[in-house]
Amino acid sequence: MKNIVARTINKAVLAWGRGYLKDIEKSRTNAPEMQQRIFHRLIECGKQTAFGKEHDFNNIHSLSDFQSRVGISKYDDIAPYITRIRQGEDYVLWNQKVKWFAKSSGTSSDKSKFIPITQDSLHETHFKGMKMMLMNYAALNPDTRIFSTCALTLGGSVTPTVTEHSSRLSNIFEGDLSAVMLANSPPAVELLRTPSKKTSLIADFATKVELICKESTRKNVSNFSGVPSWNLVLMNKILEYTGKNNIMEVWPKMELFMHGGISFEPYREIYRKLFPSANMHYLENYNASEGYFAFQDSLEGGDGMLITANNGIFYEFIPFSKLNDALQGDNSCVVPLEDVKTDIDYAIVISTVGGLWRYMPEDLVRFTSTAPYKLLVVGRTKMFINAFGEELMINNAEKALAAAASKAKLNITDFTVAPCFMGIGDKKSEQDGALTRGYHLWAIEFDNPLYNPYSSLFSQRAVEEFAEILDMEIQKVNSDYEAKRSPNSTMQRLKIEPLAPGTFYKWMASRGKTGGQNKVPRLWKDLEYIDQLTNINRLSKEKAQ
Repeated sequence: MKNIVARTINKAVLAWGRGYLKDIEKSRTNAPEMQQRIFHRLIECGKQTAFGKEHDFNNIHSLSDFQSRVGISKYDDIAPYITRIRQGEDYVLWNQKVKWFAKSSGTSSDKSKFIPITQDSLHETHFKGMKMMLMNYAALNPDTRIFSTCALTLGGSVTPTVTEHSSRLSNIFEGDLSAVMLANSPPAVELLRTPSKKTSLIADFATKVELICKESTRKNVSNFSGVPSWNLVLMNKILEYTGKNNIMEVWPKMELFMHGGISFEPYREIYRKLFPSANMHYLENYNASEGYFAFQDSLEGGDGMLITANNGIFYEFIPFSKLNDALQGDNSCVVPLEDVKTDIDYAIVISTVGGLWRYMPEDLVRFTSTAPYKLLVVGRTKMFINAFGEELMINNAEKALAAAASKAKLNITDFTVAPCFMGIGDKKSEQDGALTRGYHLWAIEFDNPLYNPYSSLFSQRAVEEFAEILDMEIQKVNSDYEAKRSPNSTMQRLKIEPLAPGTFYKWMASRGKTGGQNKVPRLWKDLEYIDQLTNINRLSKEKAQ
């Protein structure tokens, strides 16, 4: 009977959402044509803006015209325009007034970014992308209960803005993208969502989690979404609050986690233990403050995410090897969607109905298919370590760590990596008259007493054994790293700094970056972050003693 009710509800929802299913099919079969339509619409709307007038949009009739008049931009390039909007000027970047900004610090810069969210980008890009993903999931899983139960959301917070020219609060709001979407969600959605909107938008992460435990454990939750790391913190708090062994004992109908922001691979085994159910599904989506770009359109996954070719975003792609040339104004290497090839790392460039023009979010993607167009996020244009010629990309690090953890049967909750340069501060090497080779230092938080420096069971030998496994796995996925690890080359085996459970959370809290879309910097240029983490670890240990 329950399955009949669920199927009936799903049938009604899919009938309502048939337009979204058609859009998905267009992305699969007619992506280049959809991109052309979006391009021409963007140019027409852009003519009505200050940016469009400055860049002579009236004389743009082709992609080459557009590329010759508008250079590739990063946030610092468009920041002056965004400042004008935040100070009250209208129609600067898009032909709509803007009152919402998605605040983001990114993972390769500490500077806050304020991405304008127009009514078009909110509804045609972000909301539409999520609806497409949900409709696709329901079409693939007719017995789903997501439309008759609650969705759990771990949102950020929004705050009114005080402009430079006013001492009073203006009619402009800023916050995490998740919070902006929550603040604008229609009342009907609130009937199938937990916790309350008021709780979801609380700024203090610890207070928010405490209230979620009280409110949401009494609800019938079937799905949740967000960044894996912060949701892992929440799920562990749920178990602590309820005294249950796993989340299925709390929410027996749980079936779907829609994740994004960071790689899920290092967390997959932990989530499998938290949700020991054959009916649990994990779907990845590529949803950033700048736009909703792609989503996993199969329940199995593994073959990439389908690019959303018709939701208000026009895409261009730069081969990573040609990035510097493109930034210097060489557009010959910049290609539209129809000209991408598989197995090449591209920097993604977007023009959107949010008023971003040839903007580079600094993500790197790799296409796994061009019929249809499916991609993987493989890193950031700045997030890699190349201290010794090893060119360790974030996808290499995450893939190797997941493989090593699986081999060692370990759960890893968080990590970050930095290079240690040859012989710097190494007293023994200086006394021996030689410099040691450089290496990578991994600060890793394990969910296992053997690797917890606080535990009486802690084993340095176990840590060394895992370092050996991880080093070998990196060599398997990165030939440059393998070459630099060869005898008499520039690198020695990586080292691991084990951290006690909760260290990363304390560190992010100390930086005011808990919850929402804040992400741990996985690869960093120096030991600044690892030094901070180890100091927190040391102080916590001293306090415990």
